[in-house]
Amino acid sequence: MKAFVIELENKPGGLATAAEALAERGINIENVAGVTCGTDGVIGLITNDEAGTRSALDGRGIGFREIELISAALENRPGTLGDAARRLASAGINIELLLPTGMEGGKVSVAFGVDDASAARQALGELATVAR
Repeated sequence: MKAFVIELENKPGGLATAAEALAERGINIENVAGVTCGTDGVIGLITNDEAGTRSALDGRGIGFREIELISAALENRPGTLGDAARRLASAGINIELLLPTGMEGGKVSVAFGVDDASAARQALGELATVAR
């Protein structure tokens, strides 16, 4: 599973333009997170149609990059995110995006957008789960 990372100017309408481009193609945004810092903003999103998302964003001239996601199930208690992040860091893996994806039975599911999916899966070990 991949996420799309879109860098935007921090001004009104950036998110609207990207979301409208997807909606016009009938593409559903299944998860999104965003943040701004100064004059820049970034959104990371997961959709129900990766090929369609590429086409829709390209068609509107919206720059993006794709990153592989590795899902993990973390116990819902202090320290588990830090432990998972340390496993990745110790393996030399950069986390480029973190998206919460759900909660079930005392576990929080998260998706790590990483620069090396195979190594991340190995580093996370028993925490890694199968993505949708």
